[in-house]
Amino acid sequence: MENKGVKKLLVLISITVAVLMAAGCASNSATQNNGSASKKKIIVATGGEPKPFSYVDEKNEITGYDIEIVKAIFAKLPQYEVSFEKTEFTSIFAGLDSDRYQIGANNFAMNKERKEKYIYSNPIFKNQFVIAVAANNTSIHSFSDLPGKRSEVNAGTNYTTALEKYNKEHVDKPVLLSYTEADLVPILQNVESGKFDFQLIDAAILEKYINEYGLKLKTIPLTKEASDLISSTPYSYLLINKGPNGEQLTNDINTVLAELIKDGTITAISQKYFRADHAPK
Repeated sequence: MENKGVKKLLVLISITVAVLMAAGCASNSATQNNGSASKKKIIVATGGEPKPFSYVDEKNEITGYDIEIVKAIFAKLPQYEVSFEKTEFTSIFAGLDSDRYQIGANNFAMNKERKEKYIYSNPIFKNQFVIAVAANNTSIHSFSDLPGKRSEVNAGTNYTTALEKYNKEHVDKPVLLSYTEADLVPILQNVESGKFDFQLIDAAILEKYINEYGLKLKTIPLTKEASDLISSTPYSYLLINKGPNGEQLTNDINTVLAELIKDGTITAISQKYFRADHAPK
């Protein structure tokens, strides 16, 4: 009888332990799920052009200067769960408007129209606009030679926005803009061949494309006066939508961004993609 009683007791103890363990596992699982659910989901939209700010690599993954900057920022912000989505350039703005995307990362310059609709982060890249012309071009020597000349542009890019700003203020003799959805390589090749007269572009990008594709182009720097005509600030930024969490998200991004500039992380990423330091100071 005693053996039977002991056996029953052992069975009861085993059952109790199993129940407690199951409850504990369920509790841990619920805690983990709650922890994951408590993270704010952020979708970062990018157009995948121009390289090296944003592009698809040989592994079919989106990468580039802007993308690595975003990843470095959110590595220090564990309260957010970040994912990236490649889309058409103009769809970035539509997605920010609808809150489908919370951040746009695509070498964005600042202009009045965008500033009214979106929040700008602190600068993530210091630009230097230059004029690209064919190596044998003898008609363009400075920005003052551009009115009446032809340029092929993508709608919404910082270069295009800068020239549109100039045209609005100089309607008597504007720059002639032809809009295209082509990538930057054929656009620059059309300048090289003389099909179009010039391309306004970041100095860092132009140098990279000349070296990478062997383009026969020459660089014309802009004076400070010319730079002021087309752009109020020589920087690129992240765009953040004005949703309910936009201000907090911006503050978090800017706090970490200041740390990454100070500790040299931004400089290191810039050196990787441009072999030069374009970190904002």
